[in-house]
Amino acid sequence: MSVGTPDPNPSGSAPEPNSAWLSDLELADIRRRVPILYVEAVPVRLDGTGQVSRVGVLLRGDAWGKITRTLVSGRVLYGETVRHALFRHLEKDLGPMAFPQLPPSPVPFSVAEYFPIPGFSGYVDERQHAVALAYVVPVTGTCEPRQDALEITWMTPDEASSPEIHDEFEGGRGTLLRTALASVGVLGNP
Repeated sequence: MSVGTPDPNPSGSAPEPNSAWLSDLELADIRRRVPILYVEAVPVRLDGTGQVSRVGVLLRGDAWGKITRTLVSGRVLYGETVRHALFRHLEKDLGPMAFPQLPPSPVPFSVAEYFPIPGFSGYVDERQHAVALAYVVPVTGTCEPRQDALEITWMTPDEASSPEIHDEFEGGRGTLLRTALASVGVLGNP
């Protein structure tokens, strides 16, 4: 299954010659040659004690009309910091009023390596070999999905880590979500 992470050209026209945006042909060529760096984020809501009380999961449709669950994700552009890429993709998927609280250090809770061939790892992306830095990011504002995200569903950590929800994720991201919940001490907690 292809893990959809579109990065539309923000100007709506052909990329500038020195731009970090790639044309579809350039991106396809690069994906065949080198791993691509991504960021992924698990948006969460915190209670008054700083514990994760809700987990945000995106619902997305693919080109064939299949609806799957996913996380906030996208490429890191050439010349872009990991922090800026993380903020850009949170805003792209959750809207400008989500008010993400980025971590003070850009150290991820996990590094997920996606392969185009199943069996190399628990993560699969048919398009490419990709490496994703994964973060848990508290959000305090109103989340209104944009781009290709259809909706965001807020669940308890227990609901989000259930086998039923795990099976609805694309590319192994259900496992990544469980790893995120474990990293903040709420895997399987109500």
